[in-house]
Amino acid sequence: MVGRKRTASRANAPNATPRSTRSTRSSTKKTDIPDIYSEMLADADVQSHATPSERPLKRRKPGQRNNQSPKKPDLPKVTQKPSEVNKEDDEDEIQFEDVPLPTATMQTMLRDSDEEEEEDDIQFENVDFSISPADMDAAEDGNKDLELNLSARMAASPRKSTDRRKLIGKEEKGRRIETHKMHLLCLLAHVAQRNRWCNDDITQKTLRKLLNKKMITYLNPSTQLSQFGQANSLKEGLQQVGTMFKTKFQITERGIRRALWAENEEHLQNYKLPDDTETPMEKNDFREAAKSLSGSRDVGAQLYCALLRSAGVKARLVCSLQPLAFASGGPPLGKPPKAKGKLSIAERYAQQVKKENIPEPQPPAEYSTSSVLRRLGHPKAAAFNFPTTPTVSSPREARPVSKKIRESPYPIYWVEILDEAHQRWQPTDPLVTSSFWKPQNMEPPASDRENNMTYVVAFEEDGTVKDVTRRYTKAYNAKTRKMRVESAESNGEKWWQKSLRTFSRGFPTNLDQIEESELTDKQLREPMPRNLNDFKDHPIYVLKRHLRRNEVLVPNASSSGTVGAGSTGPLEKVYRHKDLRVAHSREKWYRMGREVLPNEIPAKFLPKRKKPKSDLFDDDEVEDDPSEPNGVPIYTFDQTKQFKHPPVVDGRVPKNRFKNIDLYVPSMVPEGGAYVADELGARAAFILGVDYAPALTGFQFKGRQGTAVLHGVVVAAEYEEAVRAVIDGIKDQAAELERDRRTQVVLKTWRLFLMTLRVRQRIYADVNSEDEKDDQDGMELDKGKEVAHEPDSAGEAEQSNDSDEGGGFMVDDEYAGGFMVD
Repeated sequence: MVGRKRTASRANAPNATPRSTRSTRSSTKKTDIPDIYSEMLADADVQSHATPSERPLKRRKPGQRNNQSPKKPDLPKVTQKPSEVNKEDDEDEIQFEDVPLPTATMQTMLRDSDEEEEEDDIQFENVDFSISPADMDAAEDGNKDLELNLSARMAASPRKSTDRRKLIGKEEKGRRIETHKMHLLCLLAHVAQRNRWCNDDITQKTLRKLLNKKMITYLNPSTQLSQFGQANSLKEGLQQVGTMFKTKFQITERGIRRALWAENEEHLQNYKLPDDTETPMEKNDFREAAKSLSGSRDVGAQLYCALLRSAGVKARLVCSLQPLAFASGGPPLGKPPKAKGKLSIAERYAQQVKKENIPEPQPPAEYSTSSVLRRLGHPKAAAFNFPTTPTVSSPREARPVSKKIRESPYPIYWVEILDEAHQRWQPTDPLVTSSFWKPQNMEPPASDRENNMTYVVAFEEDGTVKDVTRRYTKAYNAKTRKMRVESAESNGEKWWQKSLRTFSRGFPTNLDQIEESELTDKQLREPMPRNLNDFKDHPIYVLKRHLRRNEVLVPNASSSGTVGAGSTGPLEKVYRHKDLRVAHSREKWYRMGREVLPNEIPAKFLPKRKKPKSDLFDDDEVEDDPSEPNGVPIYTFDQTKQFKHPPVVDGRVPKNRFKNIDLYVPSMVPEGGAYVADELGARAAFILGVDYAPALTGFQFKGRQGTAVLHGVVVAAEYEEAVRAVIDGIKDQAAELERDRRTQVVLKTWRLFLMTLRVRQRIYADVNSEDEKDDQDGMELDKGKEVAHEPDSAGEAEQSNDSDEGGGFMVDDEYAGGFMVD
């Protein structure tokens, strides 16, 4: 019966035969453990009531039911010997094989413990059967008290928070931009110096010996060949020269790598450059590197450029500058390596062996001689005495193992070759990428800590420089341009062009125009970005989410495509940057010399920004302007026109209520008037008695309060010349007065100097030259003492002033300043 436990007879249990009817199943002996668990216990050799002569239970065949129910095992009581258990294991491995389990039948059983789990969730462990039953019972009791608390586990092991770097402020960013510019100029000067070294005659003469006539012929193809033939000849020559140079040049130092910012000043205190960093070089060192053909891979690229120039090939030295970034997204410098602690046993033993210089033990001579005699094969060969020559063991120093230099798999320096047949510059790099004519192999990924392609400059043989970054970058507009100075400042592009103008030849050649057209075409053919962040500040495409407060799209702007944030995000329309317009308020347009046309609909309404409270304890909210309930309206350039003041009529200049005239831009000068930009303009116009109006040119802000700046005046055009003439007269008069004042000061100084000379002449009139020299030395000594020992109190100073001596001399009424009184 289902759910009922019945005891079975031990005698007839082995003789039970399988039955297939339901009544037979109901009459079979029931046990506490199902058949499948009994088989698992049998496989584990846990049989407490089985006798040694009892045969192990075999696995039944599929479809056949085993009605013999095993007894409930008693785990602490194990009657089998270890040898018998191993024997049964061997029999199980030999007799039984893995067969599919029979289909499950509906069974019921009583749970002995609430901790029993399903079969699939059971994980077996290696159980030590040597543990005493008391210990196992204690372990079971301990297991019953376990609790499963997921919240406690989550609290104990919280998710690691991501290390987000702090954003830099405005002042810090400005400082980084200036550092970025200075670093760029220093790197440009460095590359220009190395480019001049590549033109050194001694260096080129040393490297030219590496080329044979066949290489030189390939590198300088004949003009009689076709365009295709000239290009193939140049490629063949570059391949031969590159293979030869890579075989002979040995990289022994680390070249330039990416400059990084330190997160903390403490990281720079104990910072040291790696031991394999390239040492500073002079021109003589560069010549020695050409002879030894060793150095960093940067020096190797420079020597390769000098080698090609020595063969008459037009080659440019190309460098990917690695300045300090001005943004906060770059990788940090990292912490300095910690000092080594206690040395291991192997390291201490190595140091001890090196210090003692223990020679290696040599095998004895007898052993070596007998071994030679045995190899002769004659039975009496061992009795023959061969003449032995003493061998001197020469200690051979172990060859130092060169440490592998780990650098970026992308180059910093490489060379560009002019393909005269196609009038194009092509890159070649034999040391790092072993490629030529493949500019796409030069750009490193964004995850490279050692190399970042931001500025790529190419120096020609005459020192002319060209920015060729667009040739090697895949996403110049979307990614590279954001890391350059052009995107950091409004005048960044102008500053960069001005810096490169120092190395320009002054006029563009036909080849320069062809190259510029090629680079511009590659920039315009750049595909649309796939990432939403790449659309920000993109020079060609724009998204509505990236529009600033004062930016709007033209009406009926057509989209160029759509982009979505992932596979589930909504699609957003992509617009052209040429459809973007900048809008301003009426006041802003007025300060720019324009006014909004009448009856114009605002392009956009800006939400008002909350004004700060004037008092910290003032809880009254600032009331909004009732005239603009929807916000501040802004208008585009197409909705404005040039502002004009009323004209000057009969010499009368128009003025506002503050008795001046707004003159923010030159176009705001009224018709018939003239602007005199001089601080003396108002004085000159007042002297002439003509009408004028002070010009308000702007405001000087101090915090949130602005003060009007008045500079110059506006007068009628017919009075401009007179006002300027009066201003010149006022300036001339002021200059003459200043000249007279300076003349008076000079005359007083000369009078004092002459009086001092007359006094000295009268004193030393009857004194010898030697005595005069001694007095001068004594006076200088006394003067030094007086300077060192000043009067300590005011009483001493008053006493010195009240003395009858005047300037170190006795005052006589008959003399005044060294002259006779008439």
